[in-house]
Amino acid sequence: MLFPARYARFVFAFIMSIYMVTIMTLVITLVNTGLEPGLLARWWRAFYIAWPIAFLLILFGAPRLQSFAARWIKKGA
Repeated sequence: MLFPARYARFVFAFIMSIYMVTIMTLVITLVNTGLEPGLLARWWRAFYIAWPIAFLLILFGAPRLQSFAARWIKKGA
């Protein structure tokens, strides 16, 4: 274990935001500009702008969204 349990929310938000932003910014950069020279630089710019926003959205939004989604789940009989 690297982090105490009290940091679980932050660790989850960090990992999830890195995962999502890496994939989404790469896909969107490829769709918008194609495999042209400078792709890595364009992707990196999109990544470092989007990552802090995604981190905060996940950090503060995930608990609310999880409880909202839980209301849609049918409880076992």
